[in-house]
Amino acid sequence: MVVAELFDGDSRGRGECVPYPRYGESVDSVVAQLEAAKAAVFSGLDRMQLQHAMSPGAARNALDAAFWDIEAKRADCRAADLAGIGVLKPVVTAYTLSLDTAERMGEAAAVHRARPLLKLKLSGDGDLERVAAVRENAPQSRLIVDANEGWTAQHFAELAPRLAALGVELIEQPLPAGADDALAELPHPIPVCADESCHVAEDLDRLVGKYDAINIKLDKTGGLTGALALAGAARERGFSIMVGCMIGTSLAMAPAILVAQQASVVDLDAPLLLAADRNQGLRYEGSLVYPPERALWG
Repeated sequence: MVVAELFDGDSRGRGECVPYPRYGESVDSVVAQLEAAKAAVFSGLDRMQLQHAMSPGAARNALDAAFWDIEAKRADCRAADLAGIGVLKPVVTAYTLSLDTAERMGEAAAVHRARPLLKLKLSGDGDLERVAAVRENAPQSRLIVDANEGWTAQHFAELAPRLAALGVELIEQPLPAGADDALAELPHPIPVCADESCHVAEDLDRLVGKYDAINIKLDKTGGLTGALALAGAARERGFSIMVGCMIGTSLAMAPAILVAQQASVVDLDAPLLLAADRNQGLRYEGSLVYPPERALWG
């Protein structure tokens, strides 16, 4: 993970991003992008100009979040007020069960059976058995699944109706991005959510008819500014909204809480999966996550 910080003598703004190799990013490449942006920032680059000065991605996300944070501190208000959202409410986050054998995923589900929403990582062959084991061991939990581009069209056609019978409510990115046209021809017994196939608002037109929902991640949109724009454009086109994350600390999750206020599915459990979160992190009570305190962000 990489943290960007802005100082003006009296105020400090911070933002955290998580470079993702799937999109050709690394810590070194993101740091290099941020270093290259220094001169423009010192010359007066602001948050709106940033949207054109840098491409969407992790580096812009960190700097965008730092701008929101310092703007809120300068104005002596909350970032949510600047965004026109107002008072933030706690949200229920999914809790992720990693891909494993059906037996081990069932055991993990038993440990977390009190959580209201579980997200299952899947891969294709053997997935029906995995979901059945989770359902048996967490009968009251809502279930969503993430195939991480690992299915074929045949997997989807065969698995989707059976997973619907097990109570699965959402299938995230079943087919590879760029090879998902088959989703327009197949029935959707369960709503299908675009993750790798959707980064920014300009992606939405080609997703119509293939997906029912989109997963907004700030490291894909290039920050909260782009995420809010994507959420608005998605609602106009009838997509449901999911808010997700990479594996980062509470500082990375904090701006996403603003977008989560309008999401039907929230997946911001990354700090729960870390060995340790940063100081003054988000407060989690079970699967309920509370808005950030000012000491953390915004």
